[in-house]
Amino acid sequence: MKIDKSKAEHYKWGAGCDGWHLVKQNALSVIQERMPPGTREVRHYHGRARQFFFVLKGVATIEIDGERQTLHPWEGVEIPPNVPHQMMNETSGDLEFLVVSQPMSHGDRVVVEER
Repeated sequence: MKIDKSKAEHYKWGAGCDGWHLVKQNALSVIQERMPPGTREVRHYHGRARQFFFVLKGVATIEIDGERQTLHPWEGVEIPPNVPHQMMNETSGDLEFLVVSQPMSHGDRVVVEER
């Protein structure tokens, strides 16, 4: 079955951010997310889930275990379990990206102190 944002389960998070569940299974999660300018998620890690972030639009700054990286459209990064990370939009435009988690990351998030 074809899926896109218009048909996917939608949720709000953070300060005006959006998420759409494109695949929502225990073994695999694919979410399209949108972050407005100047927003960030809380720094956290997942005990079980391995994640892959892939930028569709905009420029992402992601801190992974204390090191910042910049991701442009059509670039991605994999984050293993137990590695602290934080996605940020430090630009003046929207950021859209996919986050793929295996297994599903919901209920597996541990918030860590901001640096």
